[in-house]
Amino acid sequence: MRLYNTLTRNIEEFIPIEEGKVKMYTCGPTVYHYAHIGNLRTYIFEDVLEKSLKYLGYVVNRAMNITDVGHMDSDADTGEDKMLKGAKREKKTVLEIAEMYTQAFFEDCDKLNIRKPDNIAKATDMVDEYIEMIKVLEKKGYTYFSNGNVYFDISKLENYTKLTNQKVDDLKVAVRDDIEEDKFKKNPLDFGLWFTKSKFDNQELKWDSPWGVGYPGWHIECSAIANKFLGEYIDIHCGGVDNIFPHHTNEIAQSETYWGHKWVNYWMHSGHLNDQTGKMSKSKGEFLTVELIESKGYNGLDYRFLVLQSHYRKQLVFSYETLDSARAALIKLKTKIQEILEDALTLNVKHENIKEYIDKFKNYIADDLNTANVVTLIFDIIKDENLNSAEKIYLINEMDKVLSLDLLILEEKEVSEEEKNIIEDLISKRNQAKANKDYVLADSIRGKLVDMKIEIKDTREGTMWEKV
Repeated sequence: MRLYNTLTRNIEEFIPIEEGKVKMYTCGPTVYHYAHIGNLRTYIFEDVLEKSLKYLGYVVNRAMNITDVGHMDSDADTGEDKMLKGAKREKKTVLEIAEMYTQAFFEDCDKLNIRKPDNIAKATDMVDEYIEMIKVLEKKGYTYFSNGNVYFDISKLENYTKLTNQKVDDLKVAVRDDIEEDKFKKNPLDFGLWFTKSKFDNQELKWDSPWGVGYPGWHIECSAIANKFLGEYIDIHCGGVDNIFPHHTNEIAQSETYWGHKWVNYWMHSGHLNDQTGKMSKSKGEFLTVELIESKGYNGLDYRFLVLQSHYRKQLVFSYETLDSARAALIKLKTKIQEILEDALTLNVKHENIKEYIDKFKNYIADDLNTANVVTLIFDIIKDENLNSAEKIYLINEMDKVLSLDLLILEEKEVSEEEKNIIEDLISKRNQAKANKDYVLADSIRGKLVDMKIEIKDTREGTMWEKV
């Protein structure tokens, strides 16, 4: 398997620490709001990575955090706690907010066929582990205490910026331009390990510690949770490209200081999903969620298919036009597969006929997760006249173990009785408008039906319609 490693900025052969086994950590959600589809693109990439590794024969042990405390507005430890901000907005407690949005996150994952990691830990359940880790960092001389807060001193490190491949001074300028500087830090790039005072006094969740009653910094959470479930050596650590700095940079700093050796061998990051105005974020007001696209007649797998047609490291621009195209292509693909499925049960699969396609599939997923080529390969399989129906279905089913698009299941286009009455009333009005030669009104009504994802066809027997 060949994977792009952010640490070396090269595609490398994947060599696990222990033969045949992979320890994998993926940064989880901060559960202060719904995940937008840009966040979820990263979880789709990580899901494909895990399933590809398993398909190629590896045993994967994956861990993920749920951040329900301590993540600031700015990733550089400034501003208001995102969880507290969500609690104020919803007029609920932080734990109520966390529970609600954790459940919503996993419901979205189910709709996108994203598998749950083996090990999931809430940040609030791991406070003892953070304290133990900070005490070790303190004992080694890498921390300082200022204004009631414990900070990690990045000046003690020789290569703090190895993941970003930037100079420390350049990062300092970027941080100063982006955030309000914390005057209690020795260095603007130093980061909080434990907070007790300063502007964070209104934090709802606090715990006793050797440094006073307070709460952990965001970065320490992932390091401690990864250490607990995966140990001191990890094969792959994933996240979105925006996690590279400061979050993953700071994870490396504290974890490698704690353990005294290299911590993670392969760092992998997915590209941004942008809308047509720029990077997607929750701060823009209405943001794109799975629930929102469902309300417009799409489903989670339409979005997953859109994502899989692009390489995970490339920026992807979202629009409803591209989602329309993905939905139409997926429906067409599933319909063709259903036609093949009808006579596949009576035929046999010959290994020599499918081997070339299986080899190609393995090569594509081993080539830094080239899912776009896998999608093209499925269309090639459908068109291949040298394959019988059973062989085509077998191959498609194998590839869907990674793509997870439910390719053998034709989507049921359910229409409620109320919606059916509305559709038939609109068709009746359109037919009347055509009879009156009011073609402007007829076209307007047809447009409404198209917006409702209703396809109509005028026949000798009358106007036929179906949900698309």
